[in-house]
Amino acid sequence: MTYVESICIKAKAASRDLAVLGTACKDKALLAMADSFENNADLLKTENSKDLEAAKAAGITSAMLKRLELTDKKIAQMADGVRQIAALRDPVGETIEGYIRPNGMEVRKVRVPIGVIGIIYESRPNVTADAAALCLKSGNAVILRGGKEAINSNLAIAKLIQDAADKAGVPEGAVQIIETTDRAAANELMKMKPYIDCLIPRGGKGLIQTVVENSTIPVIEHGDGNCHMYIDDSADIEMANNLAFNAKVQNPSVCNAMETLLVSEKIAAEFLPGMCTRYAEARVEIRGCRKTREIFPQTIPATDEDYETEFLDLIVAIRVVSGVEEAISHIEKYGSRHTEAIVTSDLNNAKLFTSRIDAAAVFVNVSTRFTDGYEFGKGAEMGISTQKLHARGPMGLEEITTYKYVVYGDGQVRG
Repeated sequence: MTYVESICIKAKAASRDLAVLGTACKDKALLAMADSFENNADLLKTENSKDLEAAKAAGITSAMLKRLELTDKKIAQMADGVRQIAALRDPVGETIEGYIRPNGMEVRKVRVPIGVIGIIYESRPNVTADAAALCLKSGNAVILRGGKEAINSNLAIAKLIQDAADKAGVPEGAVQIIETTDRAAANELMKMKPYIDCLIPRGGKGLIQTVVENSTIPVIEHGDGNCHMYIDDSADIEMANNLAFNAKVQNPSVCNAMETLLVSEKIAAEFLPGMCTRYAEARVEIRGCRKTREIFPQTIPATDEDYETEFLDLIVAIRVVSGVEEAISHIEKYGSRHTEAIVTSDLNNAKLFTSRIDAAAVFVNVSTRFTDGYEFGKGAEMGISTQKLHARGPMGLEEITTYKYVVYGDGQVRG
């Protein structure tokens, strides 16, 4: 038996008891986890500093370092997210629908845990806490496999989670972490179909593609975020400026950051000078079409590759379009079906955009940065699913459950 297989066997065994564990016990464990994060903030920052030093030595970009860093604020947010999950309604055992057939047979569709969920992820240590908390509340055992760049942080967080869970009476093995960064362990995890019911990758395009292509386990795909914002000709200039700035600059290293800004030609001459100046002052590299360069000459010429790239950095691609129809066509060609936004005062254009755009989240007059489980009131998220089966968008508690049919009768036989 290998190291990875032994972990999977423990998780499978724990999942059976965890599936019927009471809400009170689960919430007790979650609240203890949250307290432990805050009470051990210095320990978490010390372990995180080891990861930061190694990442800097490896030449990781400043944007990626920001994702990796654990500050007091991030630790507090991590704890708050877990408390939010504890406060949410427990989905396990909920009757989704129920009805009685003409023969008197009572049919109930009941929400149940998926079972064992494997998470393969990169960079962000808060994923360790988010994934464990969501899985615990929804009655799923979880196996965590983080990236080497956050190994010390992940191990420290996981140990606090496991201690809190054990003291609260959660079945042993419900929350486990792969302690090695050897790629062979990740490859083996992808083949553990007898034990793992669902695999969720979180990270860059390369990681996700590797998991999708090599896993024998069903995968819920967390796709890349080539997100767009379209500034309609009816948009309020000040609002549009603030939204486009926030979507790009507030945290450029995450999947819901805007990568391409589309601007109606009717408003471009009025909007772009101020917008581009503000970007330049924030050290955003601007790559644009010919019309953009005519309005703001400092712009670097944009290529097709720029329009299809998730930069995850202080880089923005800009294109001037004829109107909402061309904006929709551009997004259909280059978008990743993650998050798309329109800034407009025209209700008809808003309705056209929201109905025609095929994405997990479509916003009207809102920054793309709000596609997030925490911001959607889910406490946290397992990821942003860009596929359609079975989950889409921020994956909270309900998205990591399934259902079964429970049927009651009084002796019915089929004729």
